[in-house]
Amino acid sequence: MKQHIKHHSITVAVVLGVLAIGAGAFVYSGIYNIGADDHHTKPVFAVLQTLRERSIHVRSEDLTMPDLNDPQLILKGAGQYAAMCTQCHLKPGMKDSELRPGLYPQPPNLSQTRVDPKDAFWIIKHGIKMSAMPAWGGSHDDPTIWSMVAFLQKLPGMTPAQYKDIVAKAPPDEDMDMDEDSGHSHGGAADEDTHGAADMKEMVMSSEAGHSHDAAAKDGHDHAAATAPVAEAPLSLDGMKPKAVPEAEAVAQAFHTALQHGDRAAVLALLAPNVTISEDGHTQTRDDYANGHLGEDIAFLKSAQITPVSLGSMPMGDTAMVGSESDIKVTIKDKPTTLRSRELLNLKQDGKNWKIVSIQWQSAPVSGE
Repeated sequence: MKQHIKHHSITVAVVLGVLAIGAGAFVYSGIYNIGADDHHTKPVFAVLQTLRERSIHVRSEDLTMPDLNDPQLILKGAGQYAAMCTQCHLKPGMKDSELRPGLYPQPPNLSQTRVDPKDAFWIIKHGIKMSAMPAWGGSHDDPTIWSMVAFLQKLPGMTPAQYKDIVAKAPPDEDMDMDEDSGHSHGGAADEDTHGAADMKEMVMSSEAGHSHDAAAKDGHDHAAATAPVAEAPLSLDGMKPKAVPEAEAVAQAFHTALQHGDRAAVLALLAPNVTISEDGHTQTRDDYANGHLGEDIAFLKSAQITPVSLGSMPMGDTAMVGSESDIKVTIKDKPTTLRSRELLNLKQDGKNWKIVSIQWQSAPVSGE
């Protein structure tokens, strides 16, 4: 028995040695054509494709995603995509590029294909060996990469006009050049952004000022006086045009009406199950909002005088953003106060209806009060 095992081990070692020598000879001979224009056989390609997909998915499955419906994140990602990705992955209305035909494997057309967001983040950050996909993590931080991922979820289904519009409104970024096809000049965007920031420099998120609450003041918890507001990036409404997406605007107006009338059922019916509500730097789920802050909002708005200032929207494939401004006259600690409130809603089409998937609020006293 021992002699049989020894004989078997020697045979295995010899076979492995022969295979190693054969593999070495094959590699050194140069017989294998490494050229990108000489494609793999179907079995080899299938093995490599499975290897790639499993490698990416295993390493990405534990990633924690931010809110990919955040309109500001999507806008930032639009500019990043226009600057870095279109020559390989195309854009709406773009059939091909000078670079793309010579790439193997062929990059996916991301204007028509939606990639798993966690996998997309890992690919963008780490790249893929033996392909044209670079590791952008060496020059871009995680929030910037997530912005690209957020935009990629909206890109399929966009028309060329919608794509051009959203890219033109994207915020500036120092490492980005102008995308000639889209007319996206970051110099111009920077000027607009600076002007917008100047207009909004006093505006901060303050739920205590903007959506809170006579009830809170009565029980001695007047946070507007006790807590300094938390400064955040201004809530940009750039790119919003009246009647751009009338159906989504109608839902936004119905949402406002339901809040003002104290109709809890109508408010909740317009919210998607996975909706996020962001205010004063805090993000709530649908259940959190329904069980707490919704009642406070209704109580606050019941005694307020609301004057709409602006309402506009922006199409984004199968989603839309609706931005609005209102002046809200209220009495805080027996003093009449006018608040300028900004709201940004992200909506998604659900069959024939639109549902609100994210809400962002900012408000501050009107200058001079």
